[in-house]
Amino acid sequence: MTIEIPNPCLVVLIGPAGAGKSTFAAARFRPTEVVSSDRCRALVADYEGDLSATPAAFQVLHLIASLRLRRRRLTVVDAVSARPRDRRPLLELAAERHCPAVAIVLDLPEELCVQRDRDRPERTVGPRVIATQRAAILRSLPGLREEGFAAVHVLRSPDEVDAATVHRAPRRARNSAPA
Repeated sequence: MTIEIPNPCLVVLIGPAGAGKSTFAAARFRPTEVVSSDRCRALVADYEGDLSATPAAFQVLHLIASLRLRRRRLTVVDAVSARPRDRRPLLELAAERHCPAVAIVLDLPEELCVQRDRDRPERTVGPRVIATQRAAILRSLPGLREEGFAAVHVLRSPDEVDAATVHRAPRRARNSAPA
């Protein structure tokens, strides 16, 4: 599958813990394009697993995303983004900056996400959290376009994820009208 994305745009990766969002992002985007909630948590608390730092981490994530979009830079948000209320601030940032938002959903089997979570050496969230995240994503999947995403791409198997490529549309001229 080829995923077409406008350039610039906001890409929101959506998937439960263990779905492979960070791996997907690292293989297809420049490190400077990816804004990770885990990395932002580490920036404010010195440890990605410090959940008490989550509100501050998302303040940092939203600030970085806003500044990148203002500069018309492709921005990829690597976070669970399971619920509409998690995605709403990101969609508002994209709208404020006149950039389209694209959702890439990693809808992989729950058992695979749980196994990958168990295999993480640094931290785990556990099967119950993954089940809750996945259920929220599945509930909101049919309404993603109505939330404001210009495009929604759903990858449902490890083979689909591995085969997915990202094609960037040519960058628009700086003075062209907002999308």
